[in-house]
Amino acid sequence: MKKILLMSFMLIATLTASAQKFALMDMEYIMKNIPAWQRANEQIEQASKKWQAEVEVLNNEASTMYKNYQNEAVFLSNDQKKAKQEAIMNKEKEAAELRKKYFGPEGELFKKRESLISPIQEDIYQAVKEISELRGYSLVLDRSSATAIIFGSPKIDISNEVLEKLGYSR
Repeated sequence: MKKILLMSFMLIATLTASAQKFALMDMEYIMKNIPAWQRANEQIEQASKKWQAEVEVLNNEASTMYKNYQNEAVFLSNDQKKAKQEAIMNKEKEAAELRKKYFGPEGELFKKRESLISPIQEDIYQAVKEISELRGYSLVLDRSSATAIIFGSPKIDISNEVLEKLGYSR
């Protein structure tokens, strides 16, 4: 009895699994073929370099202040040493705060990326959703980020279809 029940369950599971349709897409490929994504990435990279340079300036100033302090320390009184040490720590703190402002979890880089990349990702998501609903896909996997996918048939890759849906022919 248990054997018949187990076999029935396996048969139902197999039939259910075979009724589902799956598709693959390559998000990297799609994004590389969207000019707006490339422009957004360039803007993000430029902003990042600019902000990193600002942080580096403050770090260099703190480093120079520290080197000068080391050279002058023997000639300074305790009060002067304390004042120089505080100035160095304030400069380092200023650099750390600027780094956090630009590159922290809720920093300017995050906000810029969110404002430029999120609309593109949302458009891609909507296109995938529409294609999935039209074709009856239960699951669409991103082959560029899913390391568990060892092989995916090109027949089920909808990347070019997503690009066409977004208005980019490939």
